[in-house]
Amino acid sequence: MTSTPATEVEGKVAIVTGAASGIGRAIAELLHARGAKVIAEDINPEVERLARPGVVPMVADISQEDSAAKAVALAVDTFGRLDILVNNAARIMGKLVVDMTREEWDAIMSVNVTGAFLHAREAMKAMIPNRSGAIVNIASYAAYFAFPQIAAYTASKGALVQLTRTLALEAIGHGIRVNAIGSGDVVTDIWTGKMDNGPEFLADHGRKAPIGRAAGAEEIAEVVAFLSSDRASFMVGSVMMVDGGMSVRVG
Repeated sequence: MTSTPATEVEGKVAIVTGAASGIGRAIAELLHARGAKVIAEDINPEVERLARPGVVPMVADISQEDSAAKAVALAVDTFGRLDILVNNAARIMGKLVVDMTREEWDAIMSVNVTGAFLHAREAMKAMIPNRSGAIVNIASYAAYFAFPQIAAYTASKGALVQLTRTLALEAIGHGIRVNAIGSGDVVTDIWTGKMDNGPEFLADHGRKAPIGRAAGAEEIAEVVAFLSSDRASFMVGSVMMVDGGMSVRVG
């Protein structure tokens, strides 16, 4: 291994979904800072603010059938190849199952699971001829642990973990590594529009972890950069828990 953290993705081309803010933005900016060219994809037009040499924004709904193919085509047409896919985009909703509509359930699943499936499928098509690539899915400790009112979110993250493991087996024969991150509480705006003071809620909830705090988005981005790089060359189908110890706490 000759790469260092500062150059670990130099010369690679990445797609990052949910890149307008929070974890996605931190990932896109860190990968670019470490030498990657980036397609920054988000349904929020604010993603356009990331535009700069080597970063091309794309406004799209990742749950739509054609968005993934367009993102991959943009990467290949603009930068000549695709090496990294980060499935980060996610939605959450706080509602009891008994009060949840089918439409609300489907809205969460369509982004958190179907969007990841579609992007992984299309990314694989571009990576297979090169016999190399890395896919990183942003899951959650909520894939294994549950809280009231987030059933759709926990179910979607559990599905994303299993998609990661199965896809890892299908992809590694083509030289493509697929892994996931079991993220803990991160101070972002994911709850914006659904509750008052969402970032404050996440910061407060994060204090329940053994580490005693929530993460900053850049802390998750660091692990994504590692998994995307050749430094993680022996990691296949892993779910790296980056949750401040929340997943090993009992009681």
